[in-house]
Amino acid sequence: MIQILLVDDHALFRSGMKSILDAQEGITVVSEAGNGEDAVEFVRRTPPDVILMDVNMPGIGGIEATRRILRIDSESKVIALTALDDQPFPDQLLDAGASGYLTKGCPAEELSQAIRRVMRGEHYICNEVARRLSLSSLVNKGKSTPLAKLSPREMQVMLMITKGCTTQQISDALFLSPKTISTYRTRLFEKLEIHNDVKLTHFALSHGLIELNG
Repeated sequence: MIQILLVDDHALFRSGMKSILDAQEGITVVSEAGNGEDAVEFVRRTPPDVILMDVNMPGIGGIEATRRILRIDSESKVIALTALDDQPFPDQLLDAGASGYLTKGCPAEELSQAIRRVMRGEHYICNEVARRLSLSSLVNKGKSTPLAKLSPREMQVMLMITKGCTTQQISDALFLSPKTISTYRTRLFEKLEIHNDVKLTHFALSHGLIELNG
């Protein structure tokens, strides 16, 4: 059973999310926290398997809470949740050590899939957040980059490839056929003028999208 700590400052949201999660096979919410400080203390006492972490909360907030939690228990998996109209940009949470990033409005099946993937040591970034990562990178660099050529879905597929996911794994996660994923891979190679997964990973590293220990 995958044990979840749900962290959000809105009790109504936590209640709805708990109902969704408890309905998923093999997943249970073991506790809730209304702020980052309480989440850190809970992990210090009883580390869960996965922490669903709101990005913006009173107090230390999602970024600092993620950093502190991973210092206490490096095996914990943090999935950041965002309403998308909030700051900070996704890369700041990923830099803090989060294993995934989802929008609060994502479907229940995607939430379940993300939890199971991070439990396997993989990363999960939803489509809209992947788009934000791409736009953030462009803004921060202050100039056009090859990332501007990519669609949100191509960005998502690229990130999954660079994390070592197979075509079938990406297909299952995105609910697309393996043939469609192969098409996205081909488009990526053409747009970025890259010819294999190794060079694609090097490209992602050079643009700060992933880290060597990611």
